[in-house]
Amino acid sequence: MKATELLKPADKPEALLLEKIDLEHLPQHIAVIMDGNGRWAQSRHLPRVAGHRAGVQAAREIIETCARLHLPCLTLYAFSLENWRRPQTEVDFLMHLLREYLKRELPSIHKNNIRLVVIGRSSQLPDGVRKDIEQAMKLTEGNTGMKLVVALNYGARAEIVDAFNAMLDHAKANGAEPFRADEQTISDYLYTAGLPDPDLLIRTSGEMRVSNFLLWQIAYAEMYVTETLWPDFSRARLLEALIDYQKRERRYGGLGKADKADKADSKAGKNSAAPDKKPAKRGRG
Repeated sequence: MKATELLKPADKPEALLLEKIDLEHLPQHIAVIMDGNGRWAQSRHLPRVAGHRAGVQAAREIIETCARLHLPCLTLYAFSLENWRRPQTEVDFLMHLLREYLKRELPSIHKNNIRLVVIGRSSQLPDGVRKDIEQAMKLTEGNTGMKLVVALNYGARAEIVDAFNAMLDHAKANGAEPFRADEQTISDYLYTAGLPDPDLLIRTSGEMRVSNFLLWQIAYAEMYVTETLWPDFSRARLLEALIDYQKRERRYGGLGKADKADKADSKAGKNSAAPDKKPAKRGRG
């Protein structure tokens, strides 16, 4: 199957991008730091809230595209623990925008077999927001398609702190002393337990930092940073990121294919050049 059979291209450039997509080598999990809403609005002499509204439209397009490509998991960084430091009017608008989005888009999300998962310290969210996301997760919990993970009131350091406290509480309650943890144990207590680690981390707006996002999970993720501001991150820009990802060779600290081939060639060359140490037979005179 080709990508053009799953997505109808909007124009010729998009069709050319789709032709380059290898559906057999897509990432299993894409994580996105959606950055640049404010700068997008500022460049157009608009209020910041206009940038956030435009960002929601971009998110909708990316979610739909990933679902149509049958990606197993997409995580969007929507609101960080640090975002509470923004002006109260902006925070209130973001919470309102989230509830508005869920009300409008949840029927479509459910119809398309997408499962919504929200990670972060949800207990600290306003009551109305918390109630809406709980209902949305309950409605879609049986869906078997793409998992749409929304990081809301999220911070990676806070996630690791919460995981360690949960582990210690569990150990204390079960009399496990002394308690020792390994990597798998820690992963099992993170908000993302049961989800694959991201293969591809996309950051928009050109900023070269991970902003306290999935610090444990992105240990071996491929990073793709684009100057494009989030409201302008279209389906075509996502396809470009996927094509770039598919050109890379993931090594996980080991040797790549080219390095292994060079090493093998070098070893073979040494062996062929080595003198025969077995003494030659001499004929009798």
